[in-house]
Amino acid sequence: MSEIMPHIKLSQNQAAPFALLPGDPERLERIAPYLEEVEELAFNREFKSLRGSFHGIQVMAVSTGIGGASAAIAVEELHRIGVKAMIRIGSCGALKKGIHLGDLIIANGAVRNDGASASYVDLAYPAVPDPELFVALMESARELGSVFHTGIVRSHDSFYIDNEKEVCDYWSKRGVLGSDMETSALFVAGGLRGVKTASILNTVVQYEESLEENINLYTDGESAMMRGEQSEILTALHAFVRMSQKQEGRI
Repeated sequence: MSEIMPHIKLSQNQAAPFALLPGDPERLERIAPYLEEVEELAFNREFKSLRGSFHGIQVMAVSTGIGGASAAIAVEELHRIGVKAMIRIGSCGALKKGIHLGDLIIANGAVRNDGASASYVDLAYPAVPDPELFVALMESARELGSVFHTGIVRSHDSFYIDNEKEVCDYWSKRGVLGSDMETSALFVAGGLRGVKTASILNTVVQYEESLEENINLYTDGESAMMRGEQSEILTALHAFVRMSQKQEGRI
């Protein structure tokens, strides 16, 4: 019998080659309808998981909770049970005007303002996605007609620091597109462990607008942000299919 991981509570015989990594455990309920033969796997702490199939490939979805520390735990334990590629499907606040609610940001790198990635390796080590998976995301987004932007995001550890506005303005002026809390830890842990990783983020706060106001709107099923979430789920799933087909030499 294969070893059960201490946090995600999964073992090798439950693994799939590909994994979606949302933050919120409730998001799994909105991922499941896109999959066939869905099987709920485990739910421990912030780590809720399921497995299913999409266009003939096996896919997992595992929530990571909030922040880089728990995201890195998910990456480590999923890697140990045999997952080869992981895409974060999360939310972010925009740091540039012209990025609207529900727009997607596909990260080509991350500013490492989080503690989790710093605990792994010197800050000189880059937080970047796997190039093959990054390109697959862009190709899938174009094919599906998703509204998306590509560029650098910033990962951090708290929304509620005293100089939040000044920090956001600083990075905005340096071309950073958005902020989240997990992407840099995902990229660094994945890069060090040889896991293919990528991150696609749904904009839930426009630049220089209220976090609380926009997060409250996120509960509206008809909102642009919910449509953005649906778009990022489909974009990520199709990216996995595209990667699988390339590995098999079918495209």
